Amino acid sequence: MPGLLLRTLSGENTAERPVWLMRQAGRYLPEYRALRASKGGFLNLVYDSEAAAEITLQPIRRFGFDGAILFSDILIVPHAMGQDLEFLVGEGPHLSPRLLDAALTSLTAVPERLSPIYETVRQVKAALPGDKTMLGFAGSPWTVATYMVAGEGSRDQHDTRALAYRDRAGFQAIIDAIIGVTVEYLIGQIQAGAEAVQLFDSWSGSLAPSEFERWVIAPNAAIVRQLKARAPHVPIIGFPKGAGEKLTAYARETGVEAVGVDETIDPVWAARELPAGMPVQGNLDPLLLLAGGDELDRQALRVLEAFADRPHVFNLGHGIGQTTPIEHVEQLLALVRGWKR
Repeated sequence: MPGLLLRTLSGENTAERPVWLMRQAGRYLPEYRALRASKGGFLNLVYDSEAAAEITLQPIRRFGFDGAILFSDILIVPHAMGQDLEFLVGEGPHLSPRLLDAALTSLTAVPERLSPIYETVRQVKAALPGDKTMLGFAGSPWTVATYMVAGEGSRDQHDTRALAYRDRAGFQAIIDAIIGVTVEYLIGQIQAGAEAVQLFDSWSGSLAPSEFERWVIAPNAAIVRQLKARAPHVPIIGFPKGAGEKLTAYARETGVEAVGVDETIDPVWAARELPAGMPVQGNLDPLLLLAGGDELDRQALRVLEAFADRPHVFNLGHGIGQTTPIEHVEQLLALVRGWKR
C-alpha cells in the first residue's frame, strides 16, 4: 500500500495526518553539521551523492517523517544550463555570468551536472522504508530566473521584474529555457525513484497580478502539462510563496494535485477558498517552531482543524530555521500524530 503522504497527495482524506517539514534536512540537526564539517561546502555536499543521500535520510531516521525531501538546491538547474555557481559564506549563492550582462545564448549547457542528483534519489529510494514517500523538487521558472538574471538573491527582485517589463520576448526566452530543463530534471528524478515532486516558487509574492499570471501560473502550468504527459501517476505539489489571494487562481489553473500554503495565509480562508477536495500542504509559521511552548500547540491545532475536511499534509509555511531546537520538532510531531479527524 502507498505511504500515508502519497495517499494524501492522491486525494485520500486520511484519518492520520502525514507530516514533513521543508528544509527538514539541514543545519538544525547535529548530524548534518558534523557531516558538513567533514565534507566541506554546501555545493560539495549536493554533488556528493552518498553524502546527499545520507543527509536526506537523517531526519527520517530521527523523526520518522512521512516524506524524505531530496537534499539539493533549486540553483542546480541554472548550473546545468551553464552558469557558474558558488555559495559564499555569509552571502549566499552567486551565479555568473548574470543574465543582466550576458545573453542566454552565450551559456553552454552542462547537463551532466544533474547526474549526481539522480544518483542521490536512487540511493535514498533504495534505503527508504516502504511507508515513506520520496519527494523530488525543482525551483519554478520565475524564482530560478530571478537568480539567473541578477546573479544572486534580492529583497524585491527589482532587476528581474524590470527586465521582464522591458524585454518581454527576451525574458520569455529565459523562462522557456528554464521550463525545458526543469521538466527533464524532474523526469530524471522520477525515473530515479521520486514518487512525488514539489515546485518551489519562493519569490512569487513580488509580482503584480498580471505578471503573476504570466510568469508564475503559465510556466508552472506548462511544466505540469509536460510532466503529466510523461509521468501521469506522480503527484505535483505547487508552492507559490507569497501568492496571497492569487493562490486560488494558481490552484485552479496550474494543474497541480496539491498546493502549498505559506504562513501569511489564514488556513481557514485557504480551506474555504481553494478548490474542494484539493490536497493542501502547510502552513505553520516556522518561527512558531523556533519559539515552542503553548503557542506552538495552539497554532498547530488551528492548522489541523482548519483543514480537517480535506486532504492535508502538515508542514511549515516555509523552511525550518537553522536554530530551531530539536525538542520543539518533537513537540510538534507528538501533537500532529496524536490528532485524529
